Amino acid sequence: RNLGELSEKIQPFSKRVLKDDCLDLPKKTFMKHVVEMTTEQKKVYKQMKEEAIAYLDGKVLSSATVMTQLMRLHQITCGHFTPDDGEIKNLQEAIETSEKIGYPVIIKASAGGGGRGMVVVQNANELEASIKKAKSEADKSFDNDTIYIEKYLQNPKHIEIQIIGDNLGNMIHLGERDCSMQRRNQKLLEETPSKVINEKIRKYIGDLTVKALCKIGYTGVGTIEYLYENDKFYFMEMNTRLQVEHPVTEEITNFDLVKEQILVASNHKLLKKQSDIKFFGHSIECRINAEDPKSFVPSPGKIENFHTPGGPGVRVDSGCYSGITIPPFYDSMIAKLIVFGDSRDSCLARLERALDEFVVEGIKTTIPFYLEIIKEKEFLDGTYDIHWVENQMKDKK
Repeated sequence: RNLGELSEKIQPFSKRVLKDDCLDLPKKTFMKHVVEMTTEQKKVYKQMKEEAIAYLDGKVLSSATVMTQLMRLHQITCGHFTPDDGEIKNLQEAIETSEKIGYPVIIKASAGGGGRGMVVVQNANELEASIKKAKSEADKSFDNDTIYIEKYLQNPKHIEIQIIGDNLGNMIHLGERDCSMQRRNQKLLEETPSKVINEKIRKYIGDLTVKALCKIGYTGVGTIEYLYENDKFYFMEMNTRLQVEHPVTEEITNFDLVKEQILVASNHKLLKKQSDIKFFGHSIECRINAEDPKSFVPSPGKIENFHTPGGPGVRVDSGCYSGITIPPFYDSMIAKLIVFGDSRDSCLARLERALDEFVVEGIKTTIPFYLEIIKEKEFLDGTYDIHWVENQMKDKK
């Protein structure tokens, strides 16, 4: 279909429809939007949803519980331990599931992301209140309070696999990203390749991921997120879109994900096969947030001076400039600093220089935090896990 024609018809209603809401819109949200549209717009919008028009997005349900069942079918170990339909419907099911897998467990929102709707439960006494909390947050954030339960791993790495597939049945993976440097389930720093993943493991999990997604007919860009502990991968969720951290993958593969997803969405064949993908060098991304570098309290306000670093292997993605005011209403990320080097050591040296040269005056940012953590032993040897930042904060209090 002509996406331009559809967009023109629906534009008076919403500029977001094509890219945000046409795949898996919760019923409450869908009905709330529909009452604001004309009869013609309603017709087009329903048509888009039924036909799953994927404007630069993947044709697959985004529900984590649905994806879990699909991944189980294709022999990928899952961290989810839920009833067969993947949904915890009542307290009794939650009690039985939690007792079966053993505490601690984590409750997650099926439609969730970004750390919202996630609650860790240490024992049975906390379960009922935690379910209410997770459901309430999920409903407010996603208009969907469906939850599932996973075993809460103690010291896992967060490893994700980048894939892209076309409409002709071709699919490739572009290696892993280590996203373990996070706080409250929000990623702070991402790097590729991971120090704990060797070529054999990379090929194993990459090929397995591609095989599973080919079987379910996935198209477009996507990222499968895993927890990795004791040499085992536990499937968490799939993001059916381009992610914030995609530039590090582009840096080490020389593969333009943005360009390729546009071509794939236009029914073009993938330009490269798996054998064409070569990994070279090391890349790290730091999310520069408008937050206090020690407490992570948001720091909105006017940026008096904004100067970005440059030079070989240094890239900054940002819409900020001197004089802009950062409001308190949205995500606190104001820039992404992406650095590439021939090796991890050269990449880190370049990253330290770039952070030193990055000037943001008028508000607080997380730049000093990164300058500190890139010198820590656990970061240098790559053994940091998803709890490392919070444990460091506790130790320094």
